[in-house]
Amino acid sequence: MILIIGGMFQGKKEYVRSRFGLEVKDMADGSVCSYEELFHCRGIFHFHEWIRRMLQENRDLTNLAGRLEKENPQILIISNELGYGVVPVDSFDREYREAAGRICTRIARSAVSVHRVVCGIGTVIKDA
Repeated sequence: MILIIGGMFQGKKEYVRSRFGLEVKDMADGSVCSYEELFHCRGIFHFHEWIRRMLQENRDLTNLAGRLEKENPQILIISNELGYGVVPVDSFDREYREAAGRICTRIARSAVSVHRVVCGIGTVIKDA
């Protein structure tokens, strides 16, 4: 697995295209793709939105990183960083933000590499 993280509109998809040769059209969009599609796609962008939707559907995401490692170990995941800024007042938004952070932490632990993109510049923060 490869995890790409960064703030909104920081050039993550362009970074993936130039660094890994993976085009947006070849990836699933987490804001609309199904639960099962995650385990079969080459890459996913808006992964944080996929997490939000799955939580809204009351899906159990407890062992998501482990399942991905077994069923789709080559996946490239693009996610926004959500842990900065004001803590949301809404309880679901707080739960979602915490879940996204914990899931990305588990994925980063299993990933062969993790990249952080800021202003279109990628920095490798883990390289196995």
